[in-house]
Amino acid sequence: MDNDQSPKIGQIVKILRGRDAGQYAVIVGIADSRFVYVADGDKRKFDGPKKKNLIHLELQQTISSEVVNSLNESGRVTNGKLRFALSKFAETAALHAEKKGE
Repeated sequence: MDNDQSPKIGQIVKILRGRDAGQYAVIVGIADSRFVYVADGDKRKFDGPKKKNLIHLELQQTISSEVVNSLNESGRVTNGKLRFALSKFAETAALHAEKKGE
């Protein structure tokens, strides 16, 4: 992780360490300067987010506006929105990889 890049609510991350290594999740809370709470809406629900150390995460450029808006409006986000944000990110990442491969 780059030290100049600070995590933001709604940001997509790739998990590098632990049981969920290689999977993507969304930051749903920030504990302090070293730890964030992540959830994917499937195995890790919004009501039971995983506390992860930032050195075990790879921050992606994508920030889900749906998740940010929902958290700002009601203080919570549905698991469906988390899954939608991750599937949308996966689609755009796949398209970007295809274009890059040409």
